[in-house]
Amino acid sequence: MLELKNLCYTVDGKEIIKNISATFDDGFIAITGPNGGGKSTLAKLIAGIYTPTSGQILLNGEDITNMSITERAKKGISYAFQQPVKFKGLTVKDLLTLAAGKDTSVNDACNILSEVGLCARDYINREVNGSLSGGELKRIEIAMIIARETAISIFDEPEAGIDLWSFKSLNKVFEKMHDKINGTILIISHQERILNTADRIVVLKNGELINDGSRDEVLPKLLEGTEANINTGSCSVLQD
Repeated sequence: MLELKNLCYTVDGKEIIKNISATFDDGFIAITGPNGGGKSTLAKLIAGIYTPTSGQILLNGEDITNMSITERAKKGISYAFQQPVKFKGLTVKDLLTLAAGKDTSVNDACNILSEVGLCARDYINREVNGSLSGGELKRIEIAMIIARETAISIFDEPEAGIDLWSFKSLNKVFEKMHDKINGTILIISHQERILNTADRIVVLKNGELINDGSRDEVLPKLLEGTEANINTGSCSVLQD
C-alpha cells in the first residue's frame, strides 16, 4: 500500500503539488486532469525522481520520502517514462534480464514479449536504439516492468508520442496487466479508453486533488467536462 501524506512540492517559489494526501491500494488507478495540473510531477515524486518539499510518502508503512529512485526500485516501485530511454549496445533480452534481476531464458523472454504484442523472434536480439519506433520502445519498457513483477508500476502518459494503432494495442496490454496484476498500476493519462479500464480515478488540477473515486463515480463528470479535460478520440492530448 502506498500512502501520500500532505505532500507538497515547490520549485522557484511556485507550488506544483499542494498538500496532497491519498492512499493507493492494489488495483488499476488512473491519475488525470488538465495539462500543468501536476500529474507527471506527482508520479516522479512517488518514483523518487523528485524529492517533496514537505510531506511523506509511505510504502507498506515504511517512510520512503527521502529514498533515491534506485532504493525505491529495490523496494518494488517501477516507473515508465513518457519518452522511453534508449540503451545503445544492449539487446531486448539484456534489458529483460536486468529488469528481472536474474538470468532470463529465451523462452521466458519470448513469453514476456508476446504479452506486449511483440514477436520474440524479431525483437529478442534487437539493440534498444533509435532503430525502434516510439510504440516499440513503449512496449519493450512495459515488458521490462512485467519482468520486474513489482508491487507498484507507474506509467507516465504512455500514449504520448505514439500512433493510434500502437495506443490501442498498448491499452490491451494494460487491460491484461490489470487482470493478472497482484499489485498497484498507476497510469497518468487523459485517454478515455484508459480511464474506462481503471478501478479508480484521481483528478488533479493546479496541483491539488479535486476528485478521487471509482470509475463510475468520477468518469461521468469528466466526460461532461465539469472537472478536467480528457481525450475521447485521437492520441493528442487536449490542452487546459
